[in-house]
Amino acid sequence: MGNEKQVDPGRRGLLVATCAAGGVAGLATAGAFVSTFQPSERAKAAGAPVEADISDLKPGDMKVFEWRGKPVWVLKRTPEMMASLEKTEDKVADPKSEKVYQLPMPEYCKNQSRSRQEHKEILITVGICSHLGCSPSSKFQAGAQPSLPDDWAGGFLCPCHGSTFDLAARVYKNKPAPTNLDVPPHMYLSDTKILIGKDEKGEA
Repeated sequence: MGNEKQVDPGRRGLLVATCAAGGVAGLATAGAFVSTFQPSERAKAAGAPVEADISDLKPGDMKVFEWRGKPVWVLKRTPEMMASLEKTEDKVADPKSEKVYQLPMPEYCKNQSRSRQEHKEILITVGICSHLGCSPSSKFQAGAQPSLPDDWAGGFLCPCHGSTFDLAARVYKNKPAPTNLDVPPHMYLSDTKILIGKDEKGEA
């Protein structure tokens, strides 16, 4: 196809392996995929936008979607979770997301909640720690817990080297992770459908 994106050699092997694995799964479930319009595995690995359905997402719950081979978390925060962001504001290293990130930080998410203002309770972030690429664990319950401070307000803990992030995926001060978790470009197609990887300015 004329507009197909080029894939660098380093990722070609990964794509081949991904496509091969997808082909095996496809044999067993070919019928289920015929009527869908989701991007192919190859397109997703190359960076095609992914549509996320959050119609069944309840307050306090999180769903995980895959974009560019990475987990993208969509967390619907409760009013209590939102209130905790004020308490963590002076404890996080980059409260307004002003540092340089792996993905350009969308202007519409450079705020305390790191979300679009019309859907302030929804956090959309790439679930990969900015230290060495581990995937943090969700630790939404507030209060003292193993490996967490006594005044823990809820958030995420990286199991590899102990970096902690609040409920806006902002890293706490003096942790190995140098930056907050990335926020991918995204836009709402409706109140229950999100397009991850593309916004009004185009694709990432």
